[in-house]
Amino acid sequence: MNALKRTGTIDRPLTHDPQKQAPMTSSTSEPSGSATPAVTTIGANASRQNRTREMQLIPEALARAHMHERLREAGAERQAARLIAARRMQRRAERVSMRARRALAMAVMH
Repeated sequence: MNALKRTGTIDRPLTHDPQKQAPMTSSTSEPSGSATPAVTTIGANASRQNRTREMQLIPEALARAHMHERLREAGAERQAARLIAARRMQRRAERVSMRARRALAMAVMH
């Protein structure tokens, strides 16, 4: 085989200089200017878009969960405050009741 007529391969090109390489020719099986993809990537693109959308919605979901937790904490604090106030009023009512009993007992004894 003659060294001048030897053609290169993709892995071992004849030359690395782009100007000395042979121009690319289109195959006869595919019409020129066709835009048919070699591999169908519709599912992959949809999956990638879905993942991207999910990634964009993560801060929103995180904020929603954070707000839900804050609302739950605020509700628990309100309930605790109501319970404390109710116990305080109950003790006050018990003291007033005992005072009234004592006053009645003193009035009956004298």
